[in-house]
Amino acid sequence: MKKEKSHNAKITREIELPNDVDSSMDEQLIVIKGPKGDIRKSIKQHQVSIRINDRKISLESSGSGRADKKTLNSLVAHIKNAIKGSLHNHEYTLKICSGHFPMNVSVSNNKLVVKNFLGEKVPRVLKLKEGAEVKVDGDIIHITSISKETAGQVAADIEQLTRRPGYDTRIFQDGIYITNKDGKEMK
Repeated sequence: MKKEKSHNAKITREIELPNDVDSSMDEQLIVIKGPKGDIRKSIKQHQVSIRINDRKISLESSGSGRADKKTLNSLVAHIKNAIKGSLHNHEYTLKICSGHFPMNVSVSNNKLVVKNFLGEKVPRVLKLKEGAEVKVDGDIIHITSISKETAGQVAADIEQLTRRPGYDTRIFQDGIYITNKDGKEMK
């Protein structure tokens, strides 16, 4: 005999809010407010219903399938990252590696400028995304933001700025590389 699956079962998840964090719903946006700032997350494309009660956010999927579970858990992870970012900034760290030619990296007017990369005469310029704070401290670059997506994207953009396609990175090691992703050390 085959087991019958109930198609009307729903998956629910609850997220506890810390004391310093408040949340609210604004049409298809969930707003997380904390001491570091506000983060807005869109939920309009998801088949998930969200209720905010006292100090809890309750999420319920419309189905019980594998795809519904993936969608719900992804949304839970995004909300947890927003809560963490509103309490403490997300921080990424990059290291400037230059062998023969000394690289000069500076931040001004919301732009990151890399001069003398592999002896190039024209500086490489990257326009930074809003919401990310970038500091250059010697050969270390610190990126902080309340949004994990913004901090990660700025770090990836900086790393891609000094990328040399067609060159073996084991030999040509000049560039800027991510060393720490929000508390996770890279090898």
